[in-house]
Amino acid sequence: MSSPTGPASGLPVRMPRPRQPGRHRRPEPVVAPEGAPTLVLAVPGTPSAAIRSLAEEVVSIARSELPGLEAAIGYLDGDDAEYPTLGSVLTRSAALRTERYELARAAGREVAEPAGPASVVVPLLAGPDSALIRRIRQAVMDSRATAELTDVLGPHPLLAEALHVRLSEAGLARADRARLFTVATAADGIVLATVGGDEAVQAAGITGMLLAARLAVPVMAAALDQEGAVAATAEELRTSGSAQLALAPYLVGPEVPDGLLAAAAAEAGCSAAEPLGAYPAIGKLVLSQYTTVLGITPQPQGAQSL
Repeated sequence: MSSPTGPASGLPVRMPRPRQPGRHRRPEPVVAPEGAPTLVLAVPGTPSAAIRSLAEEVVSIARSELPGLEAAIGYLDGDDAEYPTLGSVLTRSAALRTERYELARAAGREVAEPAGPASVVVPLLAGPDSALIRRIRQAVMDSRATAELTDVLGPHPLLAEALHVRLSEAGLARADRARLFTVATAADGIVLATVGGDEAVQAAGITGMLLAARLAVPVMAAALDQEGAVAATAEELRTSGSAQLALAPYLVGPEVPDGLLAAAAAEAGCSAAEPLGAYPAIGKLVLSQYTTVLGITPQPQGAQSL
């Protein structure tokens, strides 16, 4: 045994570490509130093993930023077998919340009756796509579950960072901001490719301005789902003096049909970077949309510096 003044037997006693005073004190980590709604990632496109892996990685990043987060994945074109549909995931999340409440009451715990949304639905979309958003909203309504739908992930400076990284990985942009070395294949003009029509192009253009500031080259947005738009934008860049172009997908990945990016790049006569995929910024922005609804702010981990 040990006494208040020290160990009685001479054995060491683990003492609590005092909190560091002053403004340099490490902030307490934020965790998901008890009873918080489920974060439901709404994934567009035809489900596949690759898309599931991408979605799971995005959710994993979000969980690492907010311990205790309960998250699920719902596929807009799922089959409720291998790939659960968004509607079924929302229904199950609402039922689970009610079940937990009833079990807690049966165990004699004093718990508040569930209030507010059972789920917060975050579309896995970098930019607006009215057709997909309508389908996601309809799935939420059809589920009859209490759920709140957030905005898409962009425009946002973190997406400009992610685009820069993908271009540098493909050898199409310098990886540093200081221009301390050159890349022979670096592009001197970027076509920012998106889907969702004119609204998506306008939103992508905002992130494009941030990307242009990072790379010091012109960046113009174009819609993949408008025939000839990417090639016309590439020609406009060439007319203005750009000779070596690159296609940067302003897309997470699942929302674009297979082969569309490659065909657009070939038509425009330029090389292409990979979609944003499960870049860490995507998971952080998904979580940011969720925590905005809850009114909490996780401790920032910092963006990758290039």
